[in-house]
Amino acid sequence: MTAGGGIAGHENWNRRVFVLAVPIILANLAQPVLALVDTMVAGHLDGPHHLGGVALGGVLFSFLFWGFGFLRMATTGLVAQAFGAGDAGLLQRHVLRALLVGGGCGLLIVMLQWPLIKACMTLLGGSAAVQESAVAFASARIWSAPAALGNFVILGYLLGTQRVLVSLALQFGMNLLNLAATLILAVGLGWGVAGIGAGTAFAEWVALGVGLAYVKPFARADGAVWRDVLLASALWQLFAVNRDIFLRSFCLLVAFGWFARAGAAEGDAVLAANAVLLNLHGFMAYGLDGFAHATETLVGSVIGARNRAALGKIIKAATLWSAAISALFSLAYAFGGNAIVSVLTDQTEVRATAAEFMPYVAALPVVSFAGFILDGIFIGALKTRELRNSMFISTLFFLGAAYVLQGYWNNHGLWTAMLVLMIARAVTLGAYLRPALWPSAAAA
Repeated sequence: MTAGGGIAGHENWNRRVFVLAVPIILANLAQPVLALVDTMVAGHLDGPHHLGGVALGGVLFSFLFWGFGFLRMATTGLVAQAFGAGDAGLLQRHVLRALLVGGGCGLLIVMLQWPLIKACMTLLGGSAAVQESAVAFASARIWSAPAALGNFVILGYLLGTQRVLVSLALQFGMNLLNLAATLILAVGLGWGVAGIGAGTAFAEWVALGVGLAYVKPFARADGAVWRDVLLASALWQLFAVNRDIFLRSFCLLVAFGWFARAGAAEGDAVLAANAVLLNLHGFMAYGLDGFAHATETLVGSVIGARNRAALGKIIKAATLWSAAISALFSLAYAFGGNAIVSVLTDQTEVRATAAEFMPYVAALPVVSFAGFILDGIFIGALKTRELRNSMFISTLFFLGAAYVLQGYWNNHGLWTAMLVLMIARAVTLGAYLRPALWPSAAAA
């Protein structure tokens, strides 16, 4: 494991953001491809309950896995600052601590799988057929928990050290394997939705093995290194960063969980259509996250290198690129969204329902991009308390809007509330930006 040696003051930040972001976007888009493959296979099984079951199961793993997304975010921020400072030893210790946390949490999830799955199904509702499919999918997928959380740490290290091409190769390979395994198990062997979950779990375990072989975090990890890894003050720092990002992620997942449950109350067709449309939103989110992740590692690196003069240039460059990409996503969904849906499912009712709500999906990118970039800035700077507070406030706005508007406009109200969530996220984080990064200027 190696660290960088600082950041050049004459860097062309527009070019640097772009060069980092493009491979990250491709790597990030590989993440929703896991869900997209699951959705596509389920969408061609007999009956909408299979697609609805995978949708509800996906919400469970959003809470279980992406609820631990703080492992990736915290690792990126901590590693980026160590990388910018040129401290290879500190970088290794950050990764080892995160792997210990991820492995322990993953094993706990596996041990508690039955009460977790049962509680999720009780909360989310859905028809009996949908619930049966969701349990079959979740019971197979959940065995990948330690691997999924370990992969977050590996990804955080690769992003923090700006090894974006390696990250891309790893994600691409995992998705090819996932597609092959899912088709063999779900279709070839007739396992149905259980095969969809098992195929994804298999791919995630293989990806973890390959990632560990590349990163080699345990190399030369002697007793002195492990004593530092388990140092109380360092563990407390990791806990504090992870706590805030976890609470931030939990609030976001509460919003999406509410969205899924409220959609289920509208019927199986609306639930399935919302699931398909959220896959399109996921593509957009992971695409914009490419610039957010590039911002994380660059902001962390310049802070680690004590080059705060570059912060404003990085933020400006990332914002311009993100705005341009968000406009492209909006245009693509406005004019080609229904064609994409027709690839994901051949069920006429689901296609028609999705088309009704496609305008909301087309509007989401242009109201979301600022929030994504601001996330990257605050994570790279390890200003996690502001992230937590912003998402808490934004989630309250979403829940209030969803509760009121669904009563008047049904599923249209739900999608309007999603727009409210993204706008509130950008506004609240924007209000924190100057006081968090330039406190002396804000005070003046």
